[in-house]
Amino acid sequence: MSTRRIFIKNSLGSLAALTIGSEAFSLVNGFSKKEKLGVALVGLGYYSTDLLAPALQLTQYCSLKGIVTGSPDKAKHWQQQYHIPEKNTYNYQNFDDIANNADIDVIYIVLPPSMHAEYVIKAANAGKHVWCEKPMAVSVAECRAMIDACKKNKVKLSIGYRMQHEPNTQRIIQFRKDKTYGVVKWVSAKAGYFDSRTNHWKQKKEMGGGSMYDMGVYPLNAARYVTGEEPIAVTAKQSTTRPDIYKGLDETMQFRLEFPGGAVAECETSFGKNMNSLHVTCAKGWYKLEPFQAYGGIKGTTSDGKALNATIPNQQAKQMDEDALAILQNTPVLVPGEEGLKDIKVVEAVYRSVQQNGRVLIGR
Repeated sequence: MSTRRIFIKNSLGSLAALTIGSEAFSLVNGFSKKEKLGVALVGLGYYSTDLLAPALQLTQYCSLKGIVTGSPDKAKHWQQQYHIPEKNTYNYQNFDDIANNADIDVIYIVLPPSMHAEYVIKAANAGKHVWCEKPMAVSVAECRAMIDACKKNKVKLSIGYRMQHEPNTQRIIQFRKDKTYGVVKWVSAKAGYFDSRTNHWKQKKEMGGGSMYDMGVYPLNAARYVTGEEPIAVTAKQSTTRPDIYKGLDETMQFRLEFPGGAVAECETSFGKNMNSLHVTCAKGWYKLEPFQAYGGIKGTTSDGKALNATIPNQQAKQMDEDALAILQNTPVLVPGEEGLKDIKVVEAVYRSVQQNGRVLIGR
């Protein structure tokens, strides 16, 4: 494990107690006088309201400094609750003005997937580092445009795969790297919940709706990080028990991934039933996380009795602190845009498999 990750792991165990010298922040031009990065949240829905904003109050290296919303009522409420000045409050018409705001270092895109590419590119063109919620975008072409814009503007792009920052998940990734239980043979990964809403963006195809884009990237990303390989073929089947709500969309998606080393992953995702498990069978044993992507904590075990039950104060705070440190110390982010692109390449293949009603190869 790198020195930086060891430091992060140790320090985040006691978020409130951590102090650090100013010399740690002299590594990147433009941030030498800052001990925290100013973050602006774009889109003030559930995830920003209930999870990211509270988590930002727990972080050591970032602070909620701005908001972007199309709702004047939301803007007023957030200004009062988080002491956000009017000059750091934007809407979608004056978004580009954020380029001139020195309080804002990072723009976190928390919008429906169909809007990710547009606002990531706008944020990059404004000269701000970018954090983007998963799924990265709705097409490989959009992912590449996002990556290119961030490279062109010399800003970092990180995708919000919080599980890759989570300690139990990091431990099973290390199992794979060390071959603790031998090579991976079979994976079962399932993520879903019953969504009772009937008119949300997740039920609108044009906004990036469907279970595969939203919850499906959890089992997909898990299958990739436990095997350490990119899938070469997929066979998928979509279904719905509520066709009046999921019009032409996948309420449920089952997909089977084949990997070049011989491993197979049986995956499922749904907005129609509760699922939250990751089981990995290897040549010399097995391990599992159940739940493997819950906000409240991850738990699991192994075939030889190891407990996978490390806890952290807040998943989103750890994710954002690690991403902020990467900016401050000018080191690679843990989950760059290229990682999000790899998932969307598979998502596109999943939908091709559904259309063709059979196995399809995934282009490199």
